[in-house]
Amino acid sequence: MITLIWIDPRLHTPMYFFLNHLSFVDTFSSSSIAPKMLCDIFVEKKGISFMGCAAQMWFFGLFVATECLLLASMAYDRYVAICKPLLYTLIMSQRVCVQLVVGPYAVGLLSTMTHTVFTFCLPFCGPNSINHFFCDISPLLSLACADTWINKLVLFILAGAIGVLSGLIIMVSYVCILVAVLRIQTADGRRKAFSTCSSHLAVVSILYGTLFFTYVRPSSSSPLDVNKVISLFYTVVTPMLNPLIYSLRNKEVKNAFSRKFERKSSLIGR
Repeated sequence: MITLIWIDPRLHTPMYFFLNHLSFVDTFSSSSIAPKMLCDIFVEKKGISFMGCAAQMWFFGLFVATECLLLASMAYDRYVAICKPLLYTLIMSQRVCVQLVVGPYAVGLLSTMTHTVFTFCLPFCGPNSINHFFCDISPLLSLACADTWINKLVLFILAGAIGVLSGLIIMVSYVCILVAVLRIQTADGRRKAFSTCSSHLAVVSILYGTLFFTYVRPSSSSPLDVNKVISLFYTVVTPMLNPLIYSLRNKEVKNAFSRKFERKSSLIGR
């Protein structure tokens, strides 16, 4: 998908600019977890180095926080496109698009840096086995032999702030979109708009629901075994669903793929 967007000039629009970065984030968030997880399936002794665990937590935290805010940027883009179509090219300039992408990366970097430093400054003097399939914050805090109240508070505040801010932007954007859609006279236009909104909101609901359940809910009511199952959704399911929902159901992407495939076939035929 990233390659298709880059090589097809017709997809060089703000919407696909955001989709390109969302695909990048999905790819690397899964890549920070899946390879090690798959290797552990085939080996009897499962382990990871101290620095490897810190790196895994760093990169995964970066891409998850970035994805939340990127979804908010995409919701704002759709709001401008549907509610202010005549001003779309003026509002969504190249500079604004870059800012709406750089911002999520910067916030994600600050967030994951805070969590990683706070977590790995704790003393770990007990067992070094975590009840999880990757180095996540909650399982690591359960191994610390010091008071982790500050860490849990910071986690609650930062995760809650990112989730609430991005969630509020998405909610307000789609409320405005819903009002604009209800004003559309044709049934076909309404159906198309509602289909786009429902697909986006489905992915947002899965991602935000699992993240809030895992990181924002009080830890006393979140058993680690339950969190392991839930975390599969935002580490595997959501990155796998995003291309299907945002790309394969999009006619412009399908047409672009068909053009490139037909062109390649014609070159081979020669």
